[in-house]
Amino acid sequence: MKPSPSRIVRIVRALWPRSAIAAVIAVSLVLAAGAGASFAQDGRPRAASDEVAVPNFWNRQNVPNKPDLTGLRVIRFLTDDLYPPLHFADAEGLPTGFSVDLARAVCDVLQVACTIQVRRFDTLLDSLAESRGDAIAAAIPIREELRQRFSVTSPYYRTPARFVARSGGDLPEPTAETIVGRTVGVVQQSAHRAYLKAAFPGAKVETFINLGLAQDALRDGKVDYVFADGLSMALWLNGSDAAGCCRFIGGPYTESRYFGEGVGFITRRDDPILRQALDYGLQKVWEDGTYAELYLRYFPVSFY
Repeated sequence: MKPSPSRIVRIVRALWPRSAIAAVIAVSLVLAAGAGASFAQDGRPRAASDEVAVPNFWNRQNVPNKPDLTGLRVIRFLTDDLYPPLHFADAEGLPTGFSVDLARAVCDVLQVACTIQVRRFDTLLDSLAESRGDAIAAAIPIREELRQRFSVTSPYYRTPARFVARSGGDLPEPTAETIVGRTVGVVQQSAHRAYLKAAFPGAKVETFINLGLAQDALRDGKVDYVFADGLSMALWLNGSDAAGCCRFIGGPYTESRYFGEGVGFITRRDDPILRQALDYGLQKVWEDGTYAELYLRYFPVSFY
């Protein structure tokens, strides 16, 4: 029995801003119903094609040392089960997802047991601070306010911003010069709007109250480009709503000032050894190919 798509839709509507709903529902349905990916007998998605670009957040020249883990018998991870595809409940109601499976893989590398405790998303940080768990494996963005209160590993996930244009046209790749006078659709009061204003001052900006309206305008030829979250756009491009209209153009934009530093494992500041151990484990699961396997499993549509 596979998870109910209607249940996932209700979950996402309750937790996500409207502009992100379509993207997350699409990912969830890929994972839950098998669209766009093949599934193993246990219902988990198998790896997609190697055409998907797998990001690398680690530096081979700066490999962290494995700390002394004497006495560390178990790592208690805290997560939420309503945020697919990073963390959600499987068909048996057990926690799964990219962040959860990555945490388990890191525990395997460190040769320690790990437990996954599910809590409400808005209680995760307080639960960690109160020592009800040892680390958080959930989609809490890395920001300065978070660093002031907790320690965070290197990021293991980040969604870039991307430009999308109609297929078959002769529009140039957007630069500060080529975009002058071109109309760009963007969600109002978003980080993408702020970045567009700073980096592409010559663009004619048309704002929309949500991403779906911007996508409709692009499909209908009312704007030249849309600038938005890469994952959301990738899922739209590969879905029926886009009707094959459009394509990515130009490269990914990952400026952390606007789009954040991504997501990492979160630990208490009084536990530096655990944070070092998790960083070491992340590096190792990247090197042995486990990270790529999990990434392709949960993100079968390329957004880089």
